[in-house]
Amino acid sequence: MKYHIEGMDCASCIGKIETALKRMPGVSDVELNFATETLELSLTPGAPTQASDIEKTIKSLGFGISANTGQQTVSAIDIDSDNQMAPQDKRWWQTQKGKQVVGLGILMGSAYALSLLFPAYGIWVFAIAVIVGVFPFARKALALAKTGSFFSIETLMSVAVLGALIIGEAEEAAAVVFLFSIGELFESIAADRARAGIRALASLVPKTAILLDTQGGQRDVPAASLQVNDLVLVRPGDRVSADGSIVQGASSLDDSPVTGESVPVAKTMGDNVFAGSINIDGVLQVRVEKTAADNTIAKIIELVEQAQASKAPTARFIEKFSRYYTPAVMAIAALIIIVPPLAMGGDWGTWLYRGLALLLIACPCALVLSTPAAIASGLAVGARRGLLIKGGSALETIGKVKTVAFDKTGTLTEGKPRVTDIVAFTQEYLSSQDQGLQSQDSQDQGSQGQDEVLALFASVETGSSHPLAEAIVSHAEAAKIVIPVASKASATAGKAVHATIAGRALAIGSPVYAADEASISAEQQAQIEALQNEGKTVSVLFDEQSREVLGLVALRDELRDDAHEGVAQLKAMGVRSVMLTGDNRLTAQALASNLDVEWEAELLPEDKLRLLNEMKNNSKIAMVGDGINDAPALATADVGIAMGGGTDVAIETADIALLKSRVTDMAHLIALSRATMTNIHQNVIFALGLKGVFLITTVFGITGLWIAVLADAGATVLVTLNALRLLRFKGALHW
Repeated sequence: MKYHIEGMDCASCIGKIETALKRMPGVSDVELNFATETLELSLTPGAPTQASDIEKTIKSLGFGISANTGQQTVSAIDIDSDNQMAPQDKRWWQTQKGKQVVGLGILMGSAYALSLLFPAYGIWVFAIAVIVGVFPFARKALALAKTGSFFSIETLMSVAVLGALIIGEAEEAAAVVFLFSIGELFESIAADRARAGIRALASLVPKTAILLDTQGGQRDVPAASLQVNDLVLVRPGDRVSADGSIVQGASSLDDSPVTGESVPVAKTMGDNVFAGSINIDGVLQVRVEKTAADNTIAKIIELVEQAQASKAPTARFIEKFSRYYTPAVMAIAALIIIVPPLAMGGDWGTWLYRGLALLLIACPCALVLSTPAAIASGLAVGARRGLLIKGGSALETIGKVKTVAFDKTGTLTEGKPRVTDIVAFTQEYLSSQDQGLQSQDSQDQGSQGQDEVLALFASVETGSSHPLAEAIVSHAEAAKIVIPVASKASATAGKAVHATIAGRALAIGSPVYAADEASISAEQQAQIEALQNEGKTVSVLFDEQSREVLGLVALRDELRDDAHEGVAQLKAMGVRSVMLTGDNRLTAQALASNLDVEWEAELLPEDKLRLLNEMKNNSKIAMVGDGINDAPALATADVGIAMGGGTDVAIETADIALLKSRVTDMAHLIALSRATMTNIHQNVIFALGLKGVFLITTVFGITGLWIAVLADAGATVLVTLNALRLLRFKGALHW
């Protein structure tokens, strides 16, 4: 069963509802999400508890509840049209708590006016105001006590206010009720700000799409109704309505709403697009590849919701601490009321007043709110920057990391090999053929030789789907090389590819294979080794009949543009970087030397696990990867981080996903975690410190009831504002 709960303003609200529901027979698997205000639970068929009992109990605790019928879960794309979003559209004075504050303000103002007109009856006017004002809180406190929450903030406040009324402090008791209501309203407003990030994500996807039918007709349809393989039109200025691929047209797209990438990306036929991206300057036809419930933004929303539902270790500790803290404070307040009059002959009225003030000071709202408010802000700003953090625990842990282990391919490098060198060894074959092999742009003999060798390489590799083959063919096409037609194409698995060009049998293989099948001179071998020492993969082209080596092509998976900067930022933050790769040692050594990082090469997945476990013995470690083979290592590390362009398996296994696939985001991530933890520590120290100061001043009679509740409400507001300050986080360089 799934419900929407209204009025959850802090983490303690979750505890109240959980405590009540877990006492009801037949209710299990209770899960509350503060960020999305949702409740999920299981109800045993035939149990004495009915759905109506659940709704009645939650309403008695002072929360609103509405059932989500139909689908068990609400589509992330439809979230803003669902009834659970309706309360967020209200102004503060339109909410239940806002109306209560306005009503109490009018009641308080009337009480003051009447007390001035009829001074003799002033105390009775304020007494009526207190009784009317405290009634909702006292009723809620009673309901909470019946459901197991005996030491709620409502109980503390009701006892203190009624006690003040009994000892004749009606005017001060009325001020306490009013200030407490204002504090609750501020909590509600702050909670809504914390949830605004998810609503903003949901609003990125347009509500309608232009659907193209088989006859080329156009009609507007709800974006949520689009199915896989539907064809949609995206005009300049429109937001893309679904995840898919471009089947016609070319344009620049602003992906910043989805990935955080600030520079528009040029895309054409065959390229993927994201729902929510903004089409800038071209007309596109897009084939839908994911439904609304499965698109990128929906997944981000789902993961952020799950992340905000999970509790960081610090948050769990604070909540556990508050469960013991509140009853302990009530016991201390009781001792303050009783001991001085009995043991030291103190005045009962004076010490009762001070004990009641202590109850108000001790309200744990600011303390309980200190951690989840900061965590929620940290997760929200992370999502906005393209750092998808799957929970408070991951956000807290990443800041403690002292070592970051990077996979090489697709993480520190682009994951796409590029041609770096072309070496031509002979002109004999070229001059003997007249098959249009000459380059359109060749100007001199050396350049002509390279172009012709590249043309032959591309011709032999045309039928292969190997990444190196695709890189060679793409390079030739980009250089406008005329590629001759090959015949009799074949492959020797794992060793070479073969083809016949102009009646001559050619092969491309590794240097090891070529050494067995062709005649490689000492000079040619030296060039091969020189290229390999630079971390490049070398392919050798040779004639299978004459065994003559015609040329070489060297390829390398180049470092990402920001790899140097990312590693340097981590080093400046005191974080060690290590490269772990299954690639050969020469390639690994060349790239690691370029980056100035430690490295281990020729590793199998189990080798990575062994090394990670060894490193974990000394410090917290994060693993960054993008492939299926990285999934075990991502799960083993203290924090697993996946590049956003990686495989679904890696992203699902990881604790964090870097949607922009930038190495520099690692430094931003660690800085965000450290900023969040600093914020939490500030909040806890402030909340406890302020209470400590006013506890002392209250016991010594310096401050009274209304100052006590003002201190509590003020601490709650200031802690929340400090947490929201994280939303201005700019990155590692500005932290």
